[in-house]
Amino acid sequence: MKQTVNVKPALLALIYAFLLSACEKAVIDESNGDGNFHVSVFEIEKTPFASLTRGDTRLPTRAAEPLSEVCTRLNFAIYSPEGTRVKQTNQTSGDDDFGNVSFKLEKGNYQLLVVAHSAGGNPTMTNPSKIQFTNATGYTDTFIYKGSVTIGDEQVSLQVSLERIVAMCRFVITDDIPTDVATMQFHYTGGSGCFDASTGLGSVASKQTATFDVSSGVKQFDLYTFLHDREGDIALKATALDAGGNTLYERDFEVPMERNRITWLAGVFFTGANMGQMSIGAAPVDTAWEGETHLTF
Repeated sequence: MKQTVNVKPALLALIYAFLLSACEKAVIDESNGDGNFHVSVFEIEKTPFASLTRGDTRLPTRAAEPLSEVCTRLNFAIYSPEGTRVKQTNQTSGDDDFGNVSFKLEKGNYQLLVVAHSAGGNPTMTNPSKIQFTNATGYTDTFIYKGSVTIGDEQVSLQVSLERIVAMCRFVITDDIPTDVATMQFHYTGGSGCFDASTGLGSVASKQTATFDVSSGVKQFDLYTFLHDREGDIALKATALDAGGNTLYERDFEVPMERNRITWLAGVFFTGANMGQMSIGAAPVDTAWEGETHLTF
């Protein structure tokens, strides 16, 4: 005769607790309510923001572009002095409290990291020496703040200023794009998709890829990287693909880059005798960056 065994509720609870302990515990703290540590993004690259939230009166009233015009995502992470992530909150530009966050922390010393960007997703932030973006989420203009904070009996409020840590190559095609070209794809090495929060410099050797739909006639493509030093070169392969993913045109470039500077790479890509030949050129200056280098191909 078949015997039925009844498992006691206490045993079920023990099994459930064991299974939970085997999984990584989430540290994402989505509570932006009451806390003893308040953080507000005051400015990015010395551009102050007059209002970070609807009805926010904590910041000085100054005419400036809204924070959402600079970035669409903010990541706030708290680490122990040894680099262990304690809490993290992620925000998007549609949030009412975008640019302001509160944490409830135990007394002690901590490291705060704030990352501002417009990627398609949030970076991996488990290890502060390897803040990782991927080809899938994309690479964008990126800014950080990193600092120490001590939590005691009183509440702590901090207004932070973020600095740009990327270099950018602005690739501009000046001739007509053939009708059979569907996408432009860029593969580049020499920089990194991952950075060390303590320096803002690239911390791994990455193979970065960016793909753009050109059906709308777009001819300008912005490519971002975290350099391993203040200056460095990237090896760039630009490829024109048809709708089936087949290569139609391909060019290789060696591009000098510098942190917080734009390197313009502009010229005829599909036709002409000077394809791939680089020389000094000219382009409008973008004063939001520290400076620009102008090249033509």
